[in-house]
Amino acid sequence: MFQDGSMPGSVNVLEAGAGQARGEHARMSSIIGALAIADVVKTSLGPKGMDKILQPGPGSTNQMEVTNDGATILKSILVDNPAAKLLIDISKTQDEEVGDGTTSVCVLAGELLRQAEKLMEQQLHPQLIVAGYRRAADVARKALEGMALDHSADKEAFRNDLERIAQTTLSSKVLSQDKEMFSKMAVDAVLKLKGSTHVEQIQLIKKAGGTLKDSYLDEGFLLDKKIGVACPKRMENAKILLANTPMDTDKVKIYGTKVKTDSMAKVADIEAAERAKMNAKVDRILAHGCNVFINRQLVYNLPEQRLSDAGVMVIEHADFDGIAQLAHVTRADIVSTFDTPDMVKLGEVDLIEEVMIGEDKLIRFSGVPNAEACSIVLRGANHHILDEAERSLHDALCVLSQTVVNTKVLPGGGATEMEMAQAIDAAALDVPGKQALAMEAFARGLRAMPEIIATNGGHDAADLVAKLRVKHNAGGTNFGMDMDKGELGDMYELGIMESFKVKLHVLMSAAEAAEMLLRVDNVVQCAPRQRQ
Repeated sequence: MFQDGSMPGSVNVLEAGAGQARGEHARMSSIIGALAIADVVKTSLGPKGMDKILQPGPGSTNQMEVTNDGATILKSILVDNPAAKLLIDISKTQDEEVGDGTTSVCVLAGELLRQAEKLMEQQLHPQLIVAGYRRAADVARKALEGMALDHSADKEAFRNDLERIAQTTLSSKVLSQDKEMFSKMAVDAVLKLKGSTHVEQIQLIKKAGGTLKDSYLDEGFLLDKKIGVACPKRMENAKILLANTPMDTDKVKIYGTKVKTDSMAKVADIEAAERAKMNAKVDRILAHGCNVFINRQLVYNLPEQRLSDAGVMVIEHADFDGIAQLAHVTRADIVSTFDTPDMVKLGEVDLIEEVMIGEDKLIRFSGVPNAEACSIVLRGANHHILDEAERSLHDALCVLSQTVVNTKVLPGGGATEMEMAQAIDAAALDVPGKQALAMEAFARGLRAMPEIIATNGGHDAADLVAKLRVKHNAGGTNFGMDMDKGELGDMYELGIMESFKVKLHVLMSAAEAAEMLLRVDNVVQCAPRQRQ
């Protein structure tokens, strides 16, 4: 056999430089690539998971990161194996859809493939394994739905559930030491959204200095900019005009253009014309009746002085994100031209003022029309801690916003995985043929999850998982592992709870990814493009 997989005397239809792997070789290369990615993040799983340092390569503009967030770790890994890329993609999808479970989905898919590999060594056909996995996933889904609780009818109990879910999500992050404070903060912020999943309305502002305990939730909207020179620093009953327009002196903005004059008087005429044009623009802005002007671009000295003389507060260079968020918060239009004042909707705010956070000045908008908006100010020792705190809190906010919509909750600590595995084992007894072996392998893959969590916590995994299996067999559906004490406990009593939607997404995504890779029997690699 040649290196490209062809046999002597066979016809090779691929162009020079292309290659392919067939049959068992293709399948094993896919499984090995996926397992390698799963093993990278395996030690980050659970409340006692370890962090990873992501160091950029030479010449890279990225900064070093310290994190145990699965999606962040996998996004930074450049891989060539197609199966490894598939696992990275499902982790990204998990992060975008529900915000948490990025490590779990990768590790579970890896464990399912590990069990499938053992079955294939016993000459079980991949299609039989896929059919068994599909049956097992259906059984696991029904078991999940059967053990879920819904307290949405009781506001107090539901808020308590949300706080516990936030604490469970944060317990594996850098915020675990102050998870009670941050969970209350996250729940308050999400409940202000009133059922919306647009968490971008919750602004996260990072300011180095102090400790994580100094972080707080601000009811208003904070903009990390400064008010213009000689402008009012406080404005009550503000009428805000949001703009995206050049406010420098209107020079000829065609690159390479030259203006030749034969006297300085003509240069002065050009400058006077530019000033007159800018003054006319300022007059059109003032005609809108605003007392606050916020521009995405720079505001030069002449228009700033004119506006401040008219008692207008000027905020410049608010960048696109700041302008877009302000438009959403204040219900204002973003304008680029000022010829139709009667058609422009101004934003209205009760109070705009400068506030100090640490050693920096920020602008606070209080009494905004959109009551769903708020800001969370994160404090910390350095930018590495702040970046990881932002990722952690964003995960919690995403999970909570999804839970407010899909209100079912589940016990954590490996209880759901063990219960699903028990249900699959029971269902496999009624399945004749080799599919039952695949279902049992799926159950073993699920049981590997609490085993990995216990191992990462430094406990005797085999002993804990065996005890947990006995407990679930005796009807202790809500029992899971307490990683602080290294023993079993009732997860609802301990307050270790997870979102139903996150768990279901992890299960289905991992099962589908494993099925897809098991179906592969041929990997065709295109020839590299030749440089001309």
